[in-house]
Amino acid sequence: MKYIYGPVKSRRLGLSLGITLTPYKVCSFNCVYCQLGAGSGTTSQRREYIRTEEIAEELKLWLQNNPKEAKDLDYITFSGCGEPTLNIKLGGLIEEIKKITSAPIAVITNASLLAEPSVRRDLLNADLIVPSLDAVVSGKFERIDRPAPGIKIENIINGLIELRKEFKGRIWLEVMLVKGINDDLPHMKKLKDIAGKIGPDKIQLNSPVRTTAEIGVLAVDKKKLEKFRKLLGENCETI
Repeated sequence: MKYIYGPVKSRRLGLSLGITLTPYKVCSFNCVYCQLGAGSGTTSQRREYIRTEEIAEELKLWLQNNPKEAKDLDYITFSGCGEPTLNIKLGGLIEEIKKITSAPIAVITNASLLAEPSVRRDLLNADLIVPSLDAVVSGKFERIDRPAPGIKIENIINGLIELRKEFKGRIWLEVMLVKGINDDLPHMKKLKDIAGKIGPDKIQLNSPVRTTAEIGVLAVDKKKLEKFRKLLGENCETI
């Protein structure tokens, strides 16, 4: 299989079959905590990086060859080794997959392109969207997520607010905290205010626990993480 991996068991999504929609490390961010390491550069250009017909055919083959696991799937998840919303045929692929399986579809995204109405439209037929929001001020955003030129945190926040208005499924907002970058109390209070405007069904607070590709990227202390979880409210959980 070239584009499908798993299924893998995860705490968040249960039994999830992964699909990648881009080649390795084609992404709009170059996050300091990314386990894939630095790529050849960032991009915000949407195009059909991988032909979605090939992805759909590969999925059909997997479903035919693995009927028991297919029945037990909790999600088919778009994530993989790059940013899935960069694939301009994302919406059509979601529609095609809905025709061939009843498994719910989750999209894990860095939220970088959600300011674009066409991107939000592509996501409307998904069942679950897991967007990231690691920072809500430009300095911290640029330091931790290192976005492609032209991507602004203000636009991402506005895109998330609009997505919540348009999308009828569930939204789980993921926040990755890195020690010394975005883990101070004033920033977390600002993040709480922004999350209140977005209105996700759930906030998932995370910190790097596996080895990252870059040296010096450290996890936040568990006690501090728990303090922030309480700050963000009842719908926040640590993962």
